[in-house]
Amino acid sequence: MTADGSGIDPRQFRNVLGQFCTGITVITTFDDDRVPIGFACQSFAALSLEPPLVLFCPTKASRSWAAIEKTGRFCVNVLAEQQRELCARFGSREPDKFAGAAWHTSDRDLPVLDEALATIECTVDSVVDGGDHYIVIGRVQALSETTTTGRPLLFYRGQYTAIEPEKTTPAPWRADLEHFLTTTTLDTWL
Repeated sequence: MTADGSGIDPRQFRNVLGQFCTGITVITTFDDDRVPIGFACQSFAALSLEPPLVLFCPTKASRSWAAIEKTGRFCVNVLAEQQRELCARFGSREPDKFAGAAWHTSDRDLPVLDEALATIECTVDSVVDGGDHYIVIGRVQALSETTTTGRPLLFYRGQYTAIEPEKTTPAPWRADLEHFLTTTTLDTWL
C-alpha cells in the first residue's frame, strides 16, 4: 500500500467497511419537468445541531444528484424494514422508480415516500469533492417522523438486516439481496 492509499483493493475496502451497519435512505427531488426522481443512499449522516445540517454522498455520475444539484432541494426518506423492495427499486436503473410507490408532495414541494420512518427536507448548503463521490451538506428546513412503531431497514456485511432483539445475525433476505446487487450500478449505490 502506498502513502496515499492507492494500493488498497476496492473489494477489500467494501468488505471492511461492510462491518459498519448503516441505515438506508432514499433521497428525492423533482426534476425540471416535475417528474419525481430519487436514489437509494446508505451514505447519509447527521452533521450538526446548530445549525441543523445533514450530509449524503452521491457518486459523481449520479443522474439523481444532477437533478438535486440543479433544484438545490432534496428530501431524505429513512426507510422502514418492510421497504426493502422499494429500496432495491431505488437502487436500480429503473426509469420510473416511483411507479407503484406510495408517495405524496410535501408542503415544501418535495416528493415524500409515504411509509418512511422519517423524512428530512433540506436545501443544499454546500458540496465538497470526495473522490469518486460528492459530500453534499444539506440545511434542514423541515422534518417529521412516523407515528407508528416501525423499525429501520439496515445494511450490514452486504445484506439487508433489521433490528431484532433476540438475534445478533442479519435477517435471511438473500434472494432480495442478490437481485439488488446484480441490478445496482456505481451511480445508484456506494
